[in-house]
Amino acid sequence: MNETTMEKRKTPRIITHIPVRYSKLKDGSSEQGTGSLSKDLSLGGICFRARDFIPMACRLILELELPNRAKPLKVISKIAWIRKTTSDGDFETGNHFLEVSKEDSDTMSEYVNYFA
Repeated sequence: MNETTMEKRKTPRIITHIPVRYSKLKDGSSEQGTGSLSKDLSLGGICFRARDFIPMACRLILELELPNRAKPLKVISKIAWIRKTTSDGDFETGNHFLEVSKEDSDTMSEYVNYFA
């Protein structure tokens, strides 16, 4: 990561491989969601792999499963960037968090700061 990238970050980003379930945000949707693993996490966003292309600015419902936590954190995010991986045809996605409850934000902050 170069200095320019570091300067743009507002919060620390940690490398972590937590389970992520994602689905497109749709009114009244009860879609199950697709499972993945994160690559990294910050208080402002997350990077994870997706099996299919997700359009830029698409809003997602994310469920993040932190270790030693009974229920997943629920977050609404927006795709900030997406690129095809060279190894298996999946896509790596960068997501910007739009909505996080105060409780989930506090829990995520403790987790990120512990490893930062």
